[in-house]
Amino acid sequence: MSDAQLIAAARAGDRRAMADLYAAHSGRVYSVVRRMVGDDHLAEDVSQDAWVRAFEKLHLFRGEASFGTWMHRLAVNAALNRLRRQSKRPDVEARAEKQTGPPPTDETVLNQKVLGQAMDQLSPGYRTVLVLHDVEGLTHDEIAERMGVAVGTSKSQLHKARARMRDLLSPARGMNEAGNHA
Repeated sequence: MSDAQLIAAARAGDRRAMADLYAAHSGRVYSVVRRMVGDDHLAEDVSQDAWVRAFEKLHLFRGEASFGTWMHRLAVNAALNRLRRQSKRPDVEARAEKQTGPPPTDETVLNQKVLGQAMDQLSPGYRTVLVLHDVEGLTHDEIAERMGVAVGTSKSQLHKARARMRDLLSPARGMNEAGNHA
């Protein structure tokens, strides 16, 4: 079934159609939320919130964009809302512990792990702007609108996020030209 057919069936209460929509789009939803919030457990929680909201608001989906685009926007907004709520209270949740055990042998897996750990160290604002701009491809105008900030703030946070990522990733580059660890 197409998304349009699944949406029509889901609006009529068909739980199988809802499950099919979830199966088709949950990976992308979780992925964007995880990159934004920087924690697996929190990403699962926020993703679930986004899906609950989506099915509650499915009657409002007009089909002007694809369901995937609409769902992506709901997920980003859910992540932004959660990050805003968390920034208004002390950080009670502990950061996810670093993975233990033998280091991965696959260079791609290692690079993804290092990149993920570096992104997890960014402040929520920096991480959000970096993900929305560099990963999701949003413009500064779109980011500013979604985050409720000025365009200049989006640009500044992106610049600072990239600089911070360079600093965080420089030790991962190994030895410098003089033969010392970077």
